[in-house]
Order: sequence, then structure tokens, then C-alpha cells
Amino acid sequence: MEIMDYAKGNKLKRAKKHVAELKGFYVHLVVYLAVNVFITTAKIVRNLGNGESFVEAFWDFGTFAVWLFWGIGLLFHGLKVFSYNPFFKKDWEDRQIRRYMEKEKREAEKYK
Repeated sequence: MEIMDYAKGNKLKRAKKHVAELKGFYVHLVVYLAVNVFITTAKIVRNLGNGESFVEAFWDFGTFAVWLFWGIGLLFHGLKVFSYNPFFKKDWEDRQIRRYMEKEKREAEKYK
């Protein structure tokens, strides 16, 4: 009975942690959108004040630079939260664990 209670508590703790991570990601997303809309609007208005046409003001690299670079960070945050890792998949982790376990076993056998 005690083991089942521990397992339920552990699952609840992991679920709460995951929900907190999701909330953090969504807050990050909302802040990203709000701040970038403000920066983009300010940049376009400033460029228009410098005598540029709307098309020139809008397509300036500075208008999109923050969206791009902050967006890369947001992308990685989302990949972490939604447990997507294209570089180190589960089979890679399993292979590495087996490799280190075999190495430890060989080292232990040397000293027997």
C-alpha cells in the first residue's frame, strides 16, 4: 500500500512539474508576442518618421531581428517543454547507458 501511495505521489509531482513548465512556456509565448508587436510598431513608426515609405519601414531587417533571434530561443523552450529532442533520442540514451555500464563492468573485472 505504501509503495502505491509513493507512486501516486511521484506521478502527481511529475504532473505538477509538467503543468508548471507548460505554463512557463505559454507565458513566454505571450510575452514574446506582446513585446515584439510593440517593438515592431515602434520601429515602423520611427522609420516612417525618417521619411521611409511603409513598405521600406516594414521590410527593414531591424523590424524582424528580435522576432527571429528571440524566436529561436522560444523554439528551443517549446522543444524542451513538449519533450521533442531530434538530436538525442531515447535510443541514443539507451545506447550510451549500455556503453557506460559495459565499461564499468570491464573495469570491475580487471580488478578481480
